[in-house]
This record gives sequence, C-alpha cells and structure tokens, in this order.
Amino acid sequence: MGRGTGTGTGREDGVGTTIDKAFEALYASDDGSLDTAASLLAADRGADAELARRGEEFVRTLWGRGWQPADLLRTARRDLAEEHVRLLAGLIRTETAGYGRLPHRWAAQVAELPEGPGRPADRFSYATAVLELYRLLVRLPRLDAVGPAPGEALPPPVAGEPRMLGRIRALLAKAEATGYPEEAEALTAKAQELMARHSLDEASLAAGAPSPEAPGALRIGVEPPYEQAKAILLDAVATANHCRAVWNEAHGFSTVVGFESDLDPVELLYTSLLVQGTAAMTRAEAEQRAGGRKRTKSFRQSFLLAYANRLGARLSATSRRVAAEAPTLLPALASREAAVTTRTDELFPETRTTRVRAAWDEAGWTHGATAADRATLHPERHRVEGGSRGPSDG
Repeated sequence: MGRGTGTGTGREDGVGTTIDKAFEALYASDDGSLDTAASLLAADRGADAELARRGEEFVRTLWGRGWQPADLLRTARRDLAEEHVRLLAGLIRTETAGYGRLPHRWAAQVAELPEGPGRPADRFSYATAVLELYRLLVRLPRLDAVGPAPGEALPPPVAGEPRMLGRIRALLAKAEATGYPEEAEALTAKAQELMARHSLDEASLAAGAPSPEAPGALRIGVEPPYEQAKAILLDAVATANHCRAVWNEAHGFSTVVGFESDLDPVELLYTSLLVQGTAAMTRAEAEQRAGGRKRTKSFRQSFLLAYANRLGARLSATSRRVAAEAPTLLPALASREAAVTTRTDELFPETRTTRVRAAWDEAGWTHGATAADRATLHPERHRVEGGSRGPSDG
C-alpha cells in the first residue's frame, strides 16, 4: 500500500514563512539570493524538520514525473558535489521507506545509494547545500515513464531471480574475473547464446499461447568519458537481443525498450562487455607506452568505437545463428520485434541520429577491433560479413 501524498504539515506559521521565503531563491538566477536564503534557514533551527519534509515532497513529485532513484543520483553526481549526493540519498531512503512495496528494480537502486554522513558541520553550509540540491530537483524536466511509480498499482511480485538470469550473471562474473582471454571468450560466448535461446523460448511461448504482455523499458546509465562509444555498445547489445536503445545524452542514460525477459539480460551483458572492453583498452595502452608511443583520448575513443562496432556484428551473428535453428519461430520473433519498435515510437516519437564525434586514431581502432574479436560470443568462430569501418571524418 502506498504512502499518502498530502501536503498538510501542522507546522507553525513562522517556520512556514521562513521556508517559503527561503524557497523563493530556488527559482532565482543569482547565487546571492541563495546565500540570503541559507542565512534565513540557518538562523531558524525550528525549520529543519519542515526543510527535510519539503525535500521528500520534491523527490515524491519527481517519481510521478518519470524519474527513478538511479536517475536522480546520476544527475546529482554530474551537476553537484558529493555532499549533495549524500543529502539526496538520505531523502530517497526516507521517502521510499514509506511504501509497502517498491516497483521492480527500485529496491536494487535504493540499496546502491551511498552510505555515510551527508550533512555539513555548520548550519549555514548545510542550508546552502540543501538549497543547491533542491534548486536542481525543482528544475528537472519530466521524463517518459519506464514503469510504475511508488504508490501506483504494481504487478504481482516475482520470488527470486529467474534461473536463466542467474546463470548469465554467473558466467559474466567469471568472464570479468579470469585472467585468461580464452576462458573469458568461452564464458561470454555462452552467456550470449543463453540469452538468444531464452528469447527464442519466450517467442515460442508467445506463439503457442499469446499473452497480454507488452514491451517494457529500463534506463541504463551511459556516462562520461567516451559516452558516445558506450551508447553505441549498448545499442548493439540491445539490437542483437530484440530490444531498442534510445540515448539521452543530456541526462546521461539510454532507455532500453523490450520485453521484460530480455531487459535484465541486456543490462547484464552490456555492463560486462564494458568492463571487459575497458580492461582490454588499459592493456592495449600499456603495450603502446611500453613501445614508446604515447596514446591520448583519441586512442581510447577509437578503441571503444571499434570495440562496439565489431561486437555488434558478432552479437547479431550469434542471435541469427540460434534463431535459424528454429525457423518456424521466426514469425513470432518478428512480431515481438515489431511490438518493441511500436512501443519505442510511442515513448520517443521524435528521435534523431547522432553523428559520431571522435578523433580518429588508427591504432586505437585496430586494438579495439582485436579486443572485440577476442570477446567472441559463441564457442565456434564465424566469419562476419562486411567487416568493420572506422568512424567518418568530421
């Protein structure tokens, strides 16, 4: 059962006047107003409880505007300081604790909030930090909802993690941990094959007994540095697994649209491939430095772009190979992909193609493509038609 969202406080009029006057600074364009407001709050110790309650209300309003805990945390880390992040984490914990059950994925996001004190020592610094945080919160735009907000009707809870997802998670964890490239190749290959077969199984079930399930969505952080290459990698993983990814550069995330059974595996595989690709890039840079050649940002950008480009082709090849084993299910798969496309167009009626913005480094591209080749995604190597090309100039 959800918590109430009323705004009654029972506060004393003096406290309310202090808060209301101070909050005028949230909408002002100058920092001088913020300093004056912070002085007002610092001088009124009785305003602390109401100040915190207003913060929880701001957060609750953002849930209804499409934001989730991870989105808020990502934005605060990008635009503010660590003290603001910890203040926000405290608000989110307090606000979400009042619900009987949180939407799917929210519990994990809340569990990952940073721990530790978030309040500066002196009252003026504390009031300033709170107002800076609240100023950010009240200016955030509405986002397209990717699931119910706390307090709304939720689907029945699912006990435990699906066995398939647990197997994929275990395989990818081993691939990230091993120091042997060949072992990582085999483990990652098996994970992608499991994902492809699972999608096939879901299509088979849908073909035999159509269900009212519609495509859903989740957001995955895509943050600097090299966020464009990361967004391309996520798009490749999503596309190969019957999903669509739409990058929101301004807010540092991509929205992945797909059937629920595909969404979590896509996030797992993307995260693992990013870890593996970053490790391979670090090794390649070390080799370059050992040879007396200094590598720069252009090397890393080109490396990750090549890595994403080549992996996209290999992921898709694996999915096609598995799907070809059950040709009678191809119409069901096509139907599900059409439903995903329709849902994506509903969520994002206006999208645009972004041109790759990266300095070209041939060595970086070559090393990135080689790293992707080493992350072969099925036990038997297959020739990828067409090869890969570097990013266009300009």
